[in-house]
Amino acid sequence: MLIVVRHGRTPANAAGQLLGRRDPELDELGRAQAAAVGIAIPTAARVISSPLMRCRQTAEAISTSVEIDERLIEVDYGDFEGLAIGDVPAATWAAWRADTAWSPPGGESHDDLAARMWPLLDELGDEAAERDIVLVSHVSPIKACLAWGLGVSIDIAWRAFVQQASILRIATNGPAPSLRSFNETHHLAHLD
Repeated sequence: MLIVVRHGRTPANAAGQLLGRRDPELDELGRAQAAAVGIAIPTAARVISSPLMRCRQTAEAISTSVEIDERLIEVDYGDFEGLAIGDVPAATWAAWRADTAWSPPGGESHDDLAARMWPLLDELGDEAAERDIVLVSHVSPIKACLAWGLGVSIDIAWRAFVQQASILRIATNGPAPSLRSFNETHHLAHLD
């Protein structure tokens, strides 16, 4: 099973900022969310994380043995990095939603994201059919995992919400990937 986890909350997440390649640590709630994920995830033979601190801290709550894979890094927001979501003009959001090849100035498109994420998932599929592999990543790569698991276009990213410290599960032991759960948050109920 591929078990895909979003990192816990950071101060930038709490402030509603676009957080791509900046590297803040988890805040107090984020650390509690990571600990809750660590309890909810079965002991895994393999845990792979984005190189960014918020993911590494979440991954370390799951396992003491964490591999790093650069492909799990968040989408590059380019010139939009750090902006409040509400400060991005509506016309810009519309252009972004209309074209998966569109990217923020200096940033990365959804097509670019899929081009780096889907080969990683293809590589891990056979192994994940035999044992659990946990991937700790960010909103956009997790949406790419969802699209891969469903066998649909990356434009589904605009139709999905990924909660902090949520869990996505994709089985790979059949003829095609099979989505088993999305946006699991039951393990966080005590934190509300």
